Amino acid sequence: MFSTGQTYQLKPGFYDQYKKAHDELWPELAESMAASEVNMVIYRFGDRLFLYATAPSQEHFEQSHAGARAQEWLDYMATMMVTGEDGKTIVEEMEMAFSFGAFKADLQG
Repeated sequence: MFSTGQTYQLKPGFYDQYKKAHDELWPELAESMAASEVNMVIYRFGDRLFLYATAPSQEHFEQSHAGARAQEWLDYMATMMVTGEDGKTIVEEMEMAFSFGAFKADLQG
C-alpha cells in the first residue's frame, strides 16, 4: 500500500471557500479517486492543512490526479493557497515518523 502525508497552507480568510469546494467535490474527481482506490483525509489547524492519503500503489494515487480536469482543480485550489513564484500551491511532503497497526507496513526507512 502507498501512503502520503502532505501539508500546505491556506491564504488567510479562505477556509470557508476551501471547505465549500471540498463539500461539493467535482464528480469527475471523486470518480477518479474512487476508481483508483484512493482514500484521503485532510485535517486543518488554523490556516495549515494536513493531507493523509492511501492507495494500492503510488501509480494509483498519481492516476487519480491525472488529466485536464484534475489540473483545473489544482489551479482552482491554488487561488486559495500559499503559492510559489510559479503560481502553484506549495506542498510539503511529510516524513512518516511513527506507524502502528494497519499502518505499520507503510513505514519505510
